[in-house]
Amino acid sequence: MEKEYYEDYALGEVFVSPGRTITETDLILFSGITGDWHSMHTNVEYAKKSKFGERIAHGMLILSIGSALLFRLGDNVLFPKSFIAFYGIDKLRFVKPVSIGDTISSKAEVIGMEEKDAERGIITYDTRINNQHEELVVLMIQRIIAGRSP
Repeated sequence: MEKEYYEDYALGEVFVSPGRTITETDLILFSGITGDWHSMHTNVEYAKKSKFGERIAHGMLILSIGSALLFRLGDNVLFPKSFIAFYGIDKLRFVKPVSIGDTISSKAEVIGMEEKDAERGIITYDTRINNQHEELVVLMIQRIIAGRSP
């Protein structure tokens, strides 16, 4: 359900995204956009000799895709129409590597709501990105600033 204001959210509310499979193309495009051509992501022979035994996705790629998956729920579901700004990420951890062919999904739970002033409020989400085996791969605390109901 689309939301308009800060007050439309409740502590404990949970948002769950659909899944998305990470592809070879994702790694190559992300490498090109960011300039991160580290061999762990782009060199099969190098990665075979690593502790992972294969290429793994960039952590920031998984953070980016995993965060954006929640927007597939609708433009104004996770962030309301009165969205003002992304306020930040705390306690970001890359817990487990993601391989080409893994499918990730995201879950965000509202864990904090703070009235900043009469016009703005901060919504805090505990956000977790899991793989297809429901294993945690990325976790973080995200905060946004949203407009309050007039």
